[in-house]
Amino acid sequence: MIVDVIRPIGDEAALRACFPVMHQLRPHLADADELVTRWRRQVEDGYRLVAVWRDGVPVALAGYRQQENLVYGPFLYVDDLVTDANLRSSGLGNVLMDHLKAEAERLGCARLVLDTPLSNVLGHRFYYRNGLLAGALRFGMNTRPGAAR
Repeated sequence: MIVDVIRPIGDEAALRACFPVMHQLRPHLADADELVTRWRRQVEDGYRLVAVWRDGVPVALAGYRQQENLVYGPFLYVDDLVTDANLRSSGLGNVLMDHLKAEAERLGCARLVLDTPLSNVLGHRFYYRNGLLAGALRFGMNTRPGAAR
């Protein structure tokens, strides 16, 4: 019997164990050290990372933060959402989405928001199935050479 457990990532050892999965979503991260450095900075801004663990190994991740703006009021912004490539379409993404929706409700957020590339057609289908609708385009530009997109 497969037992999946969702656990917040609160220490460096657990975060390092998440690197192989996070690297699938963020291949520009050079190594686990860079993930740790960035995670530490982002945690100061309210970033939280949760993982679905299977047999002691993280297999799916969701990084998020509570934010507020004049457009939405309080909302939950999803920075990162990824399932290990070998386990995609196994329901783990749905488990994380349910967790994120419950977390948004618990925090009193009016919305759950995420960005995804226009080219991520399979992701779009997943988001639509989970009740998210495309409501805007985000425009941006790099202000320094080599910056991540």
